[in-house]
Amino acid sequence: MTILGKLLTNFPCNNYTLKIRTLGILDSFSNYIRMKHHYKPLLLLALMFFMVGSLFCMNDILLPSLITHFKLNYSQATMIQFTFYLTYILFPIPIAWMIHRFGYKISLLVAVLTCSLGAAFFWPAKIFDSYPLILMAIFIISTGLTIINVAANPLASMLGDPEGAHQRINFVQVFSRIGYAVTPAVATTLIYNQIGEIRFHLPYLLLAAILLVIALLMGVSHLPSMKPENEARFTLNGIIRVGYSHKHLFFGLFAMFFYMGAEASTCGFFIPYLKSVLNYTNDKAAGFLTLYYIFTAVMGVIGVVMLKYVKAHKLLGFFGTGMVFLFFLIIAFNSGFNQYLLAGLGLFLSIMFPTIFSLAIEDIGSFTGKGSALLNFAIVGGSVFPPIQGVIADHLGVQVSYVIPMICVIMVTIYAFFFTRIPLMKRNALTSNQDN
Repeated sequence: MTILGKLLTNFPCNNYTLKIRTLGILDSFSNYIRMKHHYKPLLLLALMFFMVGSLFCMNDILLPSLITHFKLNYSQATMIQFTFYLTYILFPIPIAWMIHRFGYKISLLVAVLTCSLGAAFFWPAKIFDSYPLILMAIFIISTGLTIINVAANPLASMLGDPEGAHQRINFVQVFSRIGYAVTPAVATTLIYNQIGEIRFHLPYLLLAAILLVIALLMGVSHLPSMKPENEARFTLNGIIRVGYSHKHLFFGLFAMFFYMGAEASTCGFFIPYLKSVLNYTNDKAAGFLTLYYIFTAVMGVIGVVMLKYVKAHKLLGFFGTGMVFLFFLIIAFNSGFNQYLLAGLGLFLSIMFPTIFSLAIEDIGSFTGKGSALLNFAIVGGSVFPPIQGVIADHLGVQVSYVIPMICVIMVTIYAFFFTRIPLMKRNALTSNQDN
């Protein structure tokens, strides 16, 4: 037995936890070790989110390569983001029904296989050298990722005690950020060869093969076959009506809408910014995109620890404020440090998605699965804002176009400080006291 194992056995435990009192990162990491019956499915979800991060990041690598290959302008190239995020307005409710009917494990297995199919579809897209076929492949991949986002986040929140839900969702999302971090260098190497050929299909074929392996692991795993609690009826109107009754979920929809606009716009125009404003090469620009995602992954880990000591909504607000400041510097100045300021955005973006998600579905009980589906509607924000930014970039330049993600983050910051569950409860209590 390892030293850590001996230490763990010296503490009393129940079915969920070992009561460990340590400090710093070891204390945070113990939150996952001490989940005696839950750490294996959490690690499988973490592996899945690693691939989710890679697939999301590929959009940021693909966009500049297709601009060159197909001679697209920015508005045309942002059809990648438009197509990718369009599924989030089409499928969340059908996916919620699938989860309701078949449970989380089968739904996630279908999701991974769908992503693998979409990635493999890049092979015929390359053969026919067709931009529309590429968009079709992206749509298929996004369908699978929509299932994962609807199913995996609430499942992670259920794999342990309710008090650790914020940390568990942030924990698995950290692996998504790691996937983001390792993808730019690998994908750029595969796409661009020494003779100038653009092989945009190669990274996707590699991802298709890895996703098949993950599907096999899921099939033989003991991932819990949980289902949301049964309800008498499953209707769209009913979901919307109940969702509206949870005010913090309702406002969380708007926050997620603007957050996804900020993320898609920031990352999608990252390499074009460095190439057009700072005259960077593809390889050098991809290096700073890697740095951006490294910052995101590292701060994601630190954020898990910080959530033990700082309220989730306050941390989200502080990070939003810092991000708005960096956007202002990136737009207003041409210093010798803009590339680092751009990469530094990843520090503040790191905890936003999982924190908004967990804040929105906090304490909504059996409605968690359907609330997650409603929340995923808002991810369509990633489809709305990049085309707007593309129009601005075509007419005023990429640097000025970053005003779009800055506005989006301002809206997220307002949500964090004033419209999450705790501020709403405080205002309701204050109003009740005044009425009395």
